[in-house]
Amino acid sequence: MLYQIYETQRSLMEPFAEFAQAASKLYSHSSSLLSQIPLAQRVSAGYDLLYRLGKGYEKPAFDIHTVDVDGVGVAIHERVELNKPFCELRRFKRFSDDPATLTKLKTQPVVLIVAPLSGHYATLLRDTVRTMLKDHKVYITDWRSARLVPLSEGEFHLDDYVNYVQEFIRHLQGIYGNCHVISVCQPTVPVLAAVSLMASRGETTPITMTMMGGPIDARRSPTTVNNLATNRSYEWFENNVIFRVPDNFPGAGRRVYPGFLQYTGFVAMNPDRHATSHYDYFKDLIKGDDASAEAHRKFYDEYNAVLDMDADYYLETIKTVFQDYNLVHGTWDVRSPTGEIERVRPQDITTTALFTVEGELDDISGSGQTEAAHDLCTGIVRKEQHHLEAKGAGHYGIFSGRRWRDVVYPRVHAFIQKHDAALAAKSAASTAVANVASEPVVAASAAPAPSTPAPVVAAPVSASAAAPASAQTVSASPVKRTVKAAAATPKVAPSTPAAVAKPKAVQAAIRANASPAGVATRWVNTPGTETASTGPTATNAAVAKTSDTARARASAPAAKSTKRPAARKA
Repeated sequence: MLYQIYETQRSLMEPFAEFAQAASKLYSHSSSLLSQIPLAQRVSAGYDLLYRLGKGYEKPAFDIHTVDVDGVGVAIHERVELNKPFCELRRFKRFSDDPATLTKLKTQPVVLIVAPLSGHYATLLRDTVRTMLKDHKVYITDWRSARLVPLSEGEFHLDDYVNYVQEFIRHLQGIYGNCHVISVCQPTVPVLAAVSLMASRGETTPITMTMMGGPIDARRSPTTVNNLATNRSYEWFENNVIFRVPDNFPGAGRRVYPGFLQYTGFVAMNPDRHATSHYDYFKDLIKGDDASAEAHRKFYDEYNAVLDMDADYYLETIKTVFQDYNLVHGTWDVRSPTGEIERVRPQDITTTALFTVEGELDDISGSGQTEAAHDLCTGIVRKEQHHLEAKGAGHYGIFSGRRWRDVVYPRVHAFIQKHDAALAAKSAASTAVANVASEPVVAASAAPAPSTPAPVVAAPVSASAAAPASAQTVSASPVKRTVKAAAATPKVAPSTPAAVAKPKAVQAAIRANASPAGVATRWVNTPGTETASTGPTATNAAVAKTSDTARARASAPAAKSTKRPAARKA
């Protein structure tokens, strides 16, 4: 019922707010006669402040159209990559007509920024996105207000949040091979859970995780937010802050934690600071300080825009993160999209580097709460774990403003760049080794004889000695090669003593077991022996061919050592 009362009051106030805006312009416009009367500037400032206190605040736009990359202007196109009922995966695509800049943009790391779902819209991270676009391909989770999601879309739980994050990570991995993840405030907990579950299943995990100002362990340095969650019971929250969306919204009937209640809580944490800020705005208008007044408007346009959170998600977050501490106790179970219950095990993460960031003056996530992630991720080697405490920074200062740009971002960028480059180098080395290991080699009869042949002793082979898919030791070297097996009926030179010595019955058996030309895989270890793996019907023919070739090489004159030519497919 409270939600309906609030909406009624807001609807009644809206005309008065519009009137206050018009009156402010009337007393401040240079062509208006009212602007010439005494105290007109004060009257105009008063009406403007009244308008801003009474108006409604909708979701603002990111409003990022260009960024500067090494002195070159790069155009930004914002688009929705994935559209989920409660969230959009939004991409900021960069365009440039400068060839050098475009080449640089293509090789930069991919970053998924997971924005908080804790009252404000993802646009609160506008400065974070704009700064990172200079050096990264940026995606962000843009959460929807629950009052705009119809009941037909179902409920939204904390488990769904975790599953969304995993789906977004897999989406980027499918496009780029892998990505980096940055979580700010509330999503540090579900992001750590998502990566942990991926690691436990043996999936590829992100290259790095950067966690900024989040309640990984809310028991450390508890703040006003933590105390509120622990001093009230789960039932108190369910009975006092959960209401149904009114009929004038698409999500009519959905149980939510309304945005206006969240905003009241935000202001109640620092009422004096907000009162001072509005009074300073009033004085700036009187003085004609348009720059300071505009900065105030931009901040509060963002700060006053709040969204509704689905009741199930909100209540489960209170219980899991702030009351039961399931993550740090190792008792958190998450339901997958298929209905399977999985235990969150951060210790299973081994291939993802971890960087945590805290603000010295953070009054929302206390000191040590984010750093606690290092104690949970014991599978990550110590040299891949890093922590930063930004001196003089509050909660918003670690992801927005001057301290973010000058102190935090350079460290975050260096961390991501280092591990992205290391992975690229490792992948290039693995590819080179794989190419050498699988390079095709000409048939034994076509390969040039080495200048200094090693003597090869051919053991007598009978028809019964051929083992299926087993390795016959014939030569050695750490390079894997593929050669064409001998023909179905091995041709043995009449002058070869071994051929003359074979009984006719044995030769007939070999011809009967021989198959059409096949493929033999050899592992070369040392000059003189080879390991050949062939099919059961090709073994005899391959060994016979090798025996004859060995004798031919043994009788060849020695020559100077020469480099083996590049291999080619037989």
